[in-house]
Amino acid sequence: MIAQVGQVGRVNQHRRWTLLAGSLMGIAAVAAGAVAQTVQDNSVPQAPLDIPANLQIFGKFDPNVRKPTAIVNNTVITGTDVDQRVGLVLAANNSGQVSAEDRERLKLQVLRQLIDETLQIQEARTNDITITKPEIDQSYDRVARNFNRNPQQMAAFLREAGSSEKSLKRQIEGELAWQRFLRRKVEPFVNIGDQEVKAILDRLEASKGTEEYNLREIYLSANDATAQQVVTNARGIITEIQKGQQPFEYFARQFSEASTRAVGGDLGWVRTAVLPAELAAAAQQMQVGQVAGPIEVPGGVSILYLTDKRQVLTADPRDAKLSLKQLTLRFPDGTTQAQATQRAEAFTKALANIQGCGTVAKVAGSVGAEVVDNDTVRVRDLPPQLGDIMLKLQIGQSTPPFGSPEQGVRALVLCGRDDPKSGQLPTSDQVENQLQSQRVNLRAQQKLRDLRRDAVVEYR
Repeated sequence: MIAQVGQVGRVNQHRRWTLLAGSLMGIAAVAAGAVAQTVQDNSVPQAPLDIPANLQIFGKFDPNVRKPTAIVNNTVITGTDVDQRVGLVLAANNSGQVSAEDRERLKLQVLRQLIDETLQIQEARTNDITITKPEIDQSYDRVARNFNRNPQQMAAFLREAGSSEKSLKRQIEGELAWQRFLRRKVEPFVNIGDQEVKAILDRLEASKGTEEYNLREIYLSANDATAQQVVTNARGIITEIQKGQQPFEYFARQFSEASTRAVGGDLGWVRTAVLPAELAAAAQQMQVGQVAGPIEVPGGVSILYLTDKRQVLTADPRDAKLSLKQLTLRFPDGTTQAQATQRAEAFTKALANIQGCGTVAKVAGSVGAEVVDNDTVRVRDLPPQLGDIMLKLQIGQSTPPFGSPEQGVRALVLCGRDDPKSGQLPTSDQVENQLQSQRVNLRAQQKLRDLRRDAVVEYR
């Protein structure tokens, strides 16, 4: 059941897109080795429980009321650890002030994440896997660069946000340790047979023309006692996603309890046949750029983000590569609304005078606009609104102007288009790698579930 489907802003939201120079800013994926797909694990049957229909609870108990401190197999998670990780989450999300209720909810979510992180680091160390300080520092430096800061500036930024360098490095250590554990102790024991690969290729050929979806997922585990609170948490996450201040993958790394958390919740390209029924039904109702959830699935709830969709082994016009010229009209600081409107109107009139790409420089010079070239842009990499427009343009034509007062007004001129070739079957190696990733992911979920069951956790 889909409780909420929200259209995420298609320009300048999930990805802060600048065609020829921009990049996403957020927590870097520090773990090596991407996991291709996460689906709910239904391979372990649920044991029947003998629960009376007319039960009586003795004493008062609320599982969601916990002080945010714990001892996990003799490793202490302090209130300071939780507060600093909360500060990191809020700072990276540019959330600013949040209500006391939202902060407490976030603390509980962070505590669960820290417990899992601690179990993963402990299991790695038990298997003689240790992440060295230089490795952690290297990943920390990469995260700092993604925030346009050097390591010293990043440390100051974290302190101002109520977090610390130690908190971020702890998260980095957890991700690296778990991924290395999987590579050493799980991947070598996953075997893929030639007949399996051939069977998949045969099925792909038979399914030519059917739709498949590129999805990202945030999975939150729940049971009967915690279901209501988890759904509330999921709705809060969706609200933050729809503000567009951070990409979906940031929230997946912070909150998802699936092993694809390290790759931003990326499920890769999947068909509905391989998804749980609840997720398949949601995907078929979604438009590109939408977020859906909370979606009830066995064992918890999921939040889905549809980044793209296509037809299997069918040439897609959106795979066409475009040669473009981008015109950008910037507004200096202090520009009034009236002045911005006047300049934007002049820019719009100038675009009407473009007669092929050879005239772009002259037209841009007449209104003081910048021009940048790019010959490798795919239609599907553009925001959907612009992609739809580009598919309808003829060579030499311009899009309508778009943008904002802060980032300037832009337009794209189509100078050339290389249409895609017919879809081709993946290679045997590609299929084998996909199967390997799926099975490693499944065993990773099972392993973490076992670690939770065996852990001695004392809440304080």
